[in-house]
Amino acid sequence: MKWMIASDLHGSAYWCEKMVERYKEEGAGKLLLLGDILYHGPRNDLPKDYAPKKVIEILNGMKEELLCIRGNCDCEVDQMVLKFPILADYAAFWLGDLMVWATHGHVYNMNNLPPFKKGDVLLHGHTHIPAAQSFGDGYYYINPGSLSIPKEGSKNSYMILEGRTFTLKSVEDGSVISSFTVE
Repeated sequence: MKWMIASDLHGSAYWCEKMVERYKEEGAGKLLLLGDILYHGPRNDLPKDYAPKKVIEILNGMKEELLCIRGNCDCEVDQMVLKFPILADYAAFWLGDLMVWATHGHVYNMNNLPPFKKGDVLLHGHTHIPAAQSFGDGYYYINPGSLSIPKEGSKNSYMILEGRTFTLKSVEDGSVISSFTVE
């Protein structure tokens, strides 16, 4: 199945609409959101067209297509208005014999690994900086960056996962930024 993976929307209606456009264009089977869906957080400036109520409406309209992880800015109040679960701290799925551990990144990250075995993939957002690399003793770290508040000169981005290849793309126009394949 083709997955679209995104993180750190932070209540931006503009970037939510762009994300949904890309999702439809990509023809992905599921949209995995790695947290920080509605609230911008006290450390961040307001994103473009900050409108959490509009984001709620858009995402509730596609609830069957979403798998969401809880971010550090997501809470029980958010769950009350969303018609799909967002409070799981992680989700695990398999790419053949490799486990992908999807989380937000504020708890489990490269400095605090979940229970891993060689070859497993740590997939998280939180930093707002895209990444795709191997690390440690045969692990992988993948980060789609941020939809609405990119940092360190990165673009507003998302990822597509097909097979074992993660392709980082611009939310603005869907252009490919980079690609990384886990072995």
